[in-house]
Amino acid sequence: MDEEKRAPEVEAPALRAVDAAGPVERPAGWMYKGFKIGGKELWYASPIIQLLMVAMVCFLCPGMFNALGGLGGGGQVDATAQNDASTALYSTFAVVGFFSGTIANKLGVKATLAFGGLGYCIYAASFLSYNHNQNHGFVVFAGAFLGVCAGLLWTAQGTIMMAYPPEEKKGRYISYFWIIFNFGAVIGSLIPLGQNVNATKASSVTDGTYVAFIVLMVFGAVLALALCNADRVHREDGSKVILMKNPSWKTEFLGLFETITASPWVVLLFPMFFASNIFYTYQQNDFNGAHFNLRTRTLNNLLYWLSQIIGAVVFGYALDIGSVRRSIRAKASFAALFTLTFVIWGSGYAWQRKQAPREVVDDVNSGYRPVDWTDGGELYIGPMFLYFFYGFFDAAWQTCIYWYMGALSNSGRKAANLAGFYKGLQSAGAAIFWRLDGLKTPFDTMFAASWGLVAGALVIAAPVIFMRIQDTVTLEEDLKFSDETVEDVAPVRDHDVAVPSKELVP
Repeated sequence: MDEEKRAPEVEAPALRAVDAAGPVERPAGWMYKGFKIGGKELWYASPIIQLLMVAMVCFLCPGMFNALGGLGGGGQVDATAQNDASTALYSTFAVVGFFSGTIANKLGVKATLAFGGLGYCIYAASFLSYNHNQNHGFVVFAGAFLGVCAGLLWTAQGTIMMAYPPEEKKGRYISYFWIIFNFGAVIGSLIPLGQNVNATKASSVTDGTYVAFIVLMVFGAVLALALCNADRVHREDGSKVILMKNPSWKTEFLGLFETITASPWVVLLFPMFFASNIFYTYQQNDFNGAHFNLRTRTLNNLLYWLSQIIGAVVFGYALDIGSVRRSIRAKASFAALFTLTFVIWGSGYAWQRKQAPREVVDDVNSGYRPVDWTDGGELYIGPMFLYFFYGFFDAAWQTCIYWYMGALSNSGRKAANLAGFYKGLQSAGAAIFWRLDGLKTPFDTMFAASWGLVAGALVIAAPVIFMRIQDTVTLEEDLKFSDETVEDVAPVRDHDVAVPSKELVP
C-alpha cells in the first residue's frame, strides 16, 4: 500500500509533521502577506522574520551593552562603579528572571521586549553622567533597573528562539540570532576603537561614545513594538506556537511550578545556567580591563565579539546536521564543549600564572604598564588569540544551552519558563562574581573559580544531555503544558485539516 493511502489512517493527535507537502492556507491580514527573499516566500508573522527582528532588538540593546562592558569598567579607568552597578544589575536580574517567563506568557513577547529595552539606554546614560559628575548612585540605580528590564527582554527572546522554529532548524535559528546580536557588539566596539585609536594611555571613553550607545539602544526598544505576539505566528506548514489560550496569573505561576515538578531532572542543567556568565567578570575586567590600555582593550573587545559570530555559526549549523540523529548530536556537542573547556581555559591558566597580581596592577605607584598592541610578540599576540578563543567558547556554551532547552520542548509556554530559569540562575552567578571582583578578589582566584565552575557544570549536566534529549518531542508531550488541542496548533492545509506529511513520526 502506498504512502498516500496509508497516511489518513494515522490519527492526527499522534502525528508530528516533519515535511508538510502542498500549499498552506494562511489567515488573512497584512502580517501574513508573502514576500520573497532569495526566491523563498516569507511572511511577516513567520518564525524566521520574527527571530530576525528580535535579533535586531538585541543587536541594538544588549549588543551595545556588551560592547560597553567589554571595554572593562564600562569604559572607565576605575572599574568600581561598573562593578557595583553590575552586582545590582545581576541581583535584580536573578530575582526577576525566575518570574519573567510567567510575565512574558501573560503580557506577550512584544510588550515584554519593548519594556525590557528601556533599561539599556538608561544604563548607558548613567555612565555619560558619571563622566561629568561622578554620580556613583545613579550608575548603581541604572544597573538595578536594567536587571529588571533585561530579565524580561531575554526571556521573551529565549521564547522566540526556542519555541518558534521547527525542530530540525533550531540550531540554525540560534546561530542566526547569535550572529546578528553579536554584530551589535562588533559595531559597538568599532565606535570606541575609532575614537580612541590614538589613546596610548589609560583613560575613560569620550562622551560621544556614550551618546552613540544611547541613541542605538533607544531605537532598539522602539523596534520591539513592531513584533507580533506568539499567538499570531504561523510556521511554514501552518502549525502554531503552543501557548495557553487564556493565560492568567494563576495559570502562569502554576506553569512555573510545573516546569520543575513535571521534569525534575532539568535541575541538572541549572549549574550550566549558573556558570554561563560568570566568566565575563574575569575576562572583561581582570583579563582585558586590567592588563591592556584603552585602545588595545577596544581592539580585543572587537575580536572577542567577532569570535562569537564564528562560534555561533560553527555550533549552530553542526547542531542541525540532518544526517545525524539529534540524540547523537547532543552527545557530540557535549564532547566538543568538554574539550574546549580544557584546551582554552588550560591555555588561559598558562597565561594567568605569569601575570602581575591585582595589588601591583591596581597600585598607580607600582610602575606597572598596561600592554599596548605595538608590544607584539609574547606580550600581546598570544593574549590576543586567547581572548579571541574565550569569545568563541562563550558562543559555543550559550548556543548549546539554548539548543538543549529547545530540544526538551517545543512549547512556547514551557520555553518561556525555561528561559526564565536560565536567565535567573545565570544572573545569580554573574552577580556573585561581579561582587567578588568588587571586593578585589585576586585575579588567580577569579580565574580558578570560573574554570572550575564551568567544568563542574558540564559534568553535572551530562545525564540530561546523554539520556533526556530525544530525536523528537511528540505533539502530545508538548500539549501537556498547555490548554490547547491538536487542532489548535497542528500543521494545516486547505480547509484546516491536519497535514499528512511525507514522514510521519509517532
